[in-house]
Amino acid sequence: MPPPGHGPYRAALDMAVRLLDEFPEVRHATSDPGIPVLAALVARTDDPAAAASARRAVAAWSRTVGRGLSHDGLYDGGLAGTFVGLRMAAQVHPPLHRAADRLRDHLLNRASARPWRTADVGLPDYDLIGGPSGTLLALCAGTPKPSGRQLLPFAAHLAVLCDSDELRRLHTGQYAGHPRLGWLHGRVNTGMGHGVAGLAAGLTATVRRAGPRPRLTAALRRATRWLVRQSFDDARSVRSWDGAGLDGPPPAGARARQAWCYGTPGVTWALWDASDALGDRATADWAASAFTTLAERYDEDFHLFGDPLTDQLALCHGAAGVLAVADAFHRWARLPAAAALRARLAEHLSTRLPAALAPGVPQTSLLEGAPGALSALLTATHDTRRDWLPCLGLR
Repeated sequence: MPPPGHGPYRAALDMAVRLLDEFPEVRHATSDPGIPVLAALVARTDDPAAAASARRAVAAWSRTVGRGLSHDGLYDGGLAGTFVGLRMAAQVHPPLHRAADRLRDHLLNRASARPWRTADVGLPDYDLIGGPSGTLLALCAGTPKPSGRQLLPFAAHLAVLCDSDELRRLHTGQYAGHPRLGWLHGRVNTGMGHGVAGLAAGLTATVRRAGPRPRLTAALRRATRWLVRQSFDDARSVRSWDGAGLDGPPPAGARARQAWCYGTPGVTWALWDASDALGDRATADWAASAFTTLAERYDEDFHLFGDPLTDQLALCHGAAGVLAVADAFHRWARLPAAAALRARLAEHLSTRLPAALAPGVPQTSLLEGAPGALSALLTATHDTRRDWLPCLGLR
């Protein structure tokens, strides 16, 4: 790993400080966790000026708490995302732990009512972005860590949804004629953001903290086996997944969307981590090999696309999300191809992020903005705390 004063890490730190310094002037800021996650990482450096920037940004961010849609989810203005922000901000300003504790208790009380469907589901009934998988993972971010008991109301619901080998309860029933999600109606989503991979990440986190309870491990095994069955080799010989489970032979061609949210990076990590938690070495090895097919063939010109530029660089669709997954595979699976891809993408981000940080245009969300991309870059290029990564289903 390069020393803190050189290379991509130094470039990322300089950009992070600049973004934090500008944040108090940003209009229409929300309580998304992007700024406090980045501030907590910057505050851990030995640079007093950087730490001061982190404190100012946290003070400004804390005044946004309470804004937004106030649904329970992790992203898109949800309360679980505010909770992550408070936990991370409290590492810079500890009194914020009290507000985080109150919000945690509210989320736990809501979960005890089991407000989610178990048939004809929509995305908020299970997913990572706005559903219980994400709220569960949010509780695992920062410190103090949750007890297994606190996670069980969420995990028990996810286990019910995985009570059959074909995951029939996860076939969506809310999107007939929907202008954006009609393609998903009656199907099962595969991805980390909205699909089975994110649900598996939530169950995995619970198994690691609450122990191998039979209903949870059985559900997790069904989810992982279903995901393996949906995979195929695309035209570039990359082991891939479509956005939803296969209804027949996969369409011909290469899959350009290979990202944290959809495709090989997020799905293979969810498979590897679940299999590691279950002690299923054969499936873990299969998932590592599947990720290697992408890492060895990853093509920035083909696999990174979208407008604006932040879409190509951010955590959800872009290079930062693939970097974060490669870093996790390197750290926990010791995968050589992951280390090589991590180095490539760290350089890619450090040279392209300045253009995405033009004055007046920073997107401050964790998933889609510069704070998340910079947080991934800081984490991958320096030995820093990784306690924000559960809100990506990583560790």
